[in-house]
Amino acid sequence: MLAVVRARATELQAPVTLQDPTWVPGAFEVPLATKRLLGRGCDAVVTLGIIERGQTMHGQAMGQAVLSALIDLQLEYGRPVGLGIIGPGAEPEHIAPRLEPHARAAIEAVVHMLS
Repeated sequence: MLAVVRARATELQAPVTLQDPTWVPGAFEVPLATKRLLGRGCDAVVTLGIIERGQTMHGQAMGQAVLSALIDLQLEYGRPVGLGIIGPGAEPEHIAPRLEPHARAAIEAVVHMLS
């Protein structure tokens, strides 16, 4: 949540309005939530999350599937989807320093694509 709050500072310097976050249980649900938001008429969606490193390759497979689905949604709707998902393979000590920069970069990318 902190990354979302801090990333909102970008909103003040761009001609966009950020809606309240839509929470999902995990990375697997991000594409469906994104599709629903785009289907409701959102001009763009910024995805934020973390896919931590696990003991198996599950996170790697999940990251590839989510990324592929988000690319497909951009192309299907012709609207930008900002990727602020950290990982796959994120180590716990690398997550906190990346939260705000990844969120901000995802918002800035969407703002750029909208202009």
